[in-house]
Amino acid sequence: MNPANAQNALKQYGQMSAKLDATTEVSSHRLIQMLMEGALDKVAIAKGHMVRGEIKEKGSYISWAISIVEGLKSSLDFEQGGEIAANLEALYDYIQRRLVLSNLENDPAMLDEVIGLLKNIKTAWDEVAGATAAPAEDNASTAAAPEIQD
Repeated sequence: MNPANAQNALKQYGQMSAKLDATTEVSSHRLIQMLMEGALDKVAIAKGHMVRGEIKEKGSYISWAISIVEGLKSSLDFEQGGEIAANLEALYDYIQRRLVLSNLENDPAMLDEVIGLLKNIKTAWDEVAGATAAPAEDNASTAAAPEIQD
């Protein structure tokens, strides 16, 4: 390989690497969105079981929601997130405690509170994801990367 081709290959690799990094970032955002959606879904289903007096099913779905919230909590990056990550950790702890208490007391109002909190967090996360997706798309469209054919 001559030096000009090697230089061109390195340049193309760098461009593709940047595209992959942007895709990975978007995928991370999407994963968090999916976890939020899953938690909201599980809490809503648990509420239905609670209202119908289906104790076993209610407990299963609340437990599932608690596990999802734990996953969200464990994904926090305290180095990059700083105070926001710390606040989210405290909020996730509160949500988990409310889920446990709602299960013990059979209180659908607590589940409504949890749904409201999760929706607020998800709305903010959706806005962040939308803001980071637009620049990645702009960069991808202006980059002179080679075409990849399937």
